[in-house]
Amino acid sequence: MREFSKISAPAYERNWKTQRIVERTLQILVEVCMDIANHIISDQGMRLPTGYADTFKVLAENRVISRKLSGTMEKMAKFRNVIVHQYEKIDPAIVISILHKNLGDFEKYKKAIIKQLTR
Repeated sequence: MREFSKISAPAYERNWKTQRIVERTLQILVEVCMDIANHIISDQGMRLPTGYADTFKVLAENRVISRKLSGTMEKMAKFRNVIVHQYEKIDPAIVISILHKNLGDFEKYKKAIIKQLTR
């Protein structure tokens, strides 16, 4: 994904192959984060989430991730739903914003999970 982290909105909008690569990869990244979260929630007997976005709230409630990171990941889970179910046209500005500002959040999430698993 870092390859696309500096792409401009016009360049992104012009290239449908780039759009599919980025959207699908973001979808997979978010789904992997949700899957990992659900395993931790289940293994550690945390409350059951009410939906995809709530999964990250449960982790924050149990101090696995910060509230700030939880908020970001909740938004990404909702964005994943737009990608998967195509409820509406995907807003290129949101994708570009994620690429420019939020890729590091996946690394933060990974570090928090590793810390939790090595306790």
